[in-house]
Amino acid sequence: MTTLAETSRRSWAHWIVVAIVGTVLGAELLLGWPALADALDHLRAPEPGWLAAALLAGTAAMQAYARMQRHLLRSAGVRVSLLRHTALAYAAHSLSVTLPGGPAFSTALNYRQMRRFGATPAIASWCIALSGILSAAALAVITAFSTVTAGGAADWHTFAALVVAAVLATVGVRRHPEILVVVARSVLGPVNRLRRRPGGHGQERVRGFLEQLRAARLSPGHGAAAVTFALLNWLLDAACLWLCAIAVGGGTISVGQLLLAYCAGMAAGSITIVPGGLGIIDGALVLGLLAGGMGTELAVAVVVLYRLITLGVIVGVGWLSYLAIR
Repeated sequence: MTTLAETSRRSWAHWIVVAIVGTVLGAELLLGWPALADALDHLRAPEPGWLAAALLAGTAAMQAYARMQRHLLRSAGVRVSLLRHTALAYAAHSLSVTLPGGPAFSTALNYRQMRRFGATPAIASWCIALSGILSAAALAVITAFSTVTAGGAADWHTFAALVVAAVLATVGVRRHPEILVVVARSVLGPVNRLRRRPGGHGQERVRGFLEQLRAARLSPGHGAAAVTFALLNWLLDAACLWLCAIAVGGGTISVGQLLLAYCAGMAAGSITIVPGGLGIIDGALVLGLLAGGMGTELAVAVVVLYRLITLGVIVGVGWLSYLAIR
């Protein structure tokens, strides 16, 4: 039975989390306001219909990511409602893009929630790793396509490496678990000597982890669906950017150039430690749109509108989802 003291501690913890979230959002708004206010001066009144379509595309992109993870877990026999997967996708995304070191917090949240969904530690780890690989591979495919259509040369080596990683994560380790056993034995030996433990200490836990991993049988149907939704996640987000361009009168840019600008922005965002990629992603997107022939004011307006949706609405919903999960 929950005691009054425990209830009081949980209540305090809840309000502490709310205060931290509010402080983080307030600080980011304060730091980013000068740049945002300057950009808003260039923002024309967008067409309501196209603006609504852009917002719909942005939310559909999050739904696609949730469906990708849902298919991965279902392939391992873990069945959870789409609503819970969607709430987790929003919450994890918000942690990832707004907190310093956000990807680590996002991974931890994904792991905890998947364990609550009923996934074993091995299945939860496998799903998180594979969803990251599929997402990166999908972006690599879209980048290669946009590069080719824009007349450039695609980086097929990166794409090939991601494909190999995905195959190993889905098939190789499960069908040939002795690979991990050998690796674990070579690593555990020196570690156990340093800790003055028996040489085989910890190997049974590794074997147990691998036995759990054997349940991750990614069927062709679930695999194809996961790949499709990984691609749709990026394509729908890129469609949000394109619809923002139409909403402010800048829809004349070619699909190839817009995708190239979008991929450049996402690539820049992956190497920045600034919460939300403020200034980094925006600058890369604006430069990409300018390279595609869009005027400066239009490019700035498009990016501001796109970021208002992805950072304002999507991240806002994500923090509400996080508080609901908590």
